[in-house]
Amino acid sequence: MSLKLNGYHNAKLSGQNGTSTNGHANKITDPDIGHRYTYEVLVETVDFIKSRVPFEPVVGIICGSGLGKNQIRHKNASDILYLFSEIDPFTGSLAECLTSPIEISYTTIPNFPQSTVKGHAGSLVFGHLSGLPTVCMKGRFHYYEGYPLWKCCMPVRVMKLLGVTHLIITNAAGGLNPKFKVGDIMFVNDHINIMGFAGNNPLQGPNDERFGPRFPPMNQAYNRTIINLAKKVAKEIGLADRVHEGVYTCLGGPNFETVAELNMLKMLGADAVGMSTVHEVITANHCNMTVFAFSLITNECVVHYETEDEPSHEEVMDVGKQREDSLKQLVTELLKEVFHLGITTRRG
Repeated sequence: MSLKLNGYHNAKLSGQNGTSTNGHANKITDPDIGHRYTYEVLVETVDFIKSRVPFEPVVGIICGSGLGKNQIRHKNASDILYLFSEIDPFTGSLAECLTSPIEISYTTIPNFPQSTVKGHAGSLVFGHLSGLPTVCMKGRFHYYEGYPLWKCCMPVRVMKLLGVTHLIITNAAGGLNPKFKVGDIMFVNDHINIMGFAGNNPLQGPNDERFGPRFPPMNQAYNRTIINLAKKVAKEIGLADRVHEGVYTCLGGPNFETVAELNMLKMLGADAVGMSTVHEVITANHCNMTVFAFSLITNECVVHYETEDEPSHEEVMDVGKQREDSLKQLVTELLKEVFHLGITTRRG
């Protein structure tokens, strides 16, 4: 089988030849439209995975990119700032909790995007967490790597077709809210899709109703019941004073924000900022997944020109190390609660 990694031969996309899904004439201007993942292409990918995994996952987890601390060699500020966005300091720790894991490298999966970070191909890890069949995405794809958003979110749709109903998304983020301290955890209760303001959305292009509706609502993108349960679990494991709710916003990157931009984001109501998650959440909601997302605050954003504070790479890694066990406990205990109570998908 040839792997169609960067394009898809003979893609059969409804609406591709100038006709929309409702039968009306439709002028297509997107140069990538012929290369988008069709339902049939994703089924091919899913069939490959199913041939190697003997169970159907119901929980999906997206962790950050797979850079480890042994790769951190530089101490200048630009390197440190890069790490804040590129590393989930607890990357892989959730995947390591899976029992009887089955790991499949992205490089072996037909049609799957390939990482642009040398030596970090990423993988899907299958196993059981809290007794639940789970797939963990170790390493995500970012817009700043050169991927269009629809390609960044392809794994979310693959998870849906595999059987995933509940998606947990993690990220490392900069804190905009002055109440947030390094090491705090923010449960995301809403987002601001800055890239969407500029017309960049993972759902652009012809819609396939087999995934979801043309115009999906986003007013309940983050499951309120699960957020409340997470706060309860956090209190039980001693994290109540380090947990917040808030609004996450995603920028395209790879450059970090100016002081003026950070102040604008604060005025818009954002509590934390990063370079991922939002487009994944949009795609998951379109697929009718139940979503819970949280950010580990790894730095406090500089919103004053006079501030000369610089983060250290020791601080970044210490934050992740200090929180690793707590975050694993939070997720595992939360999953037990969610499935014990039978919290289901948004549209029934």
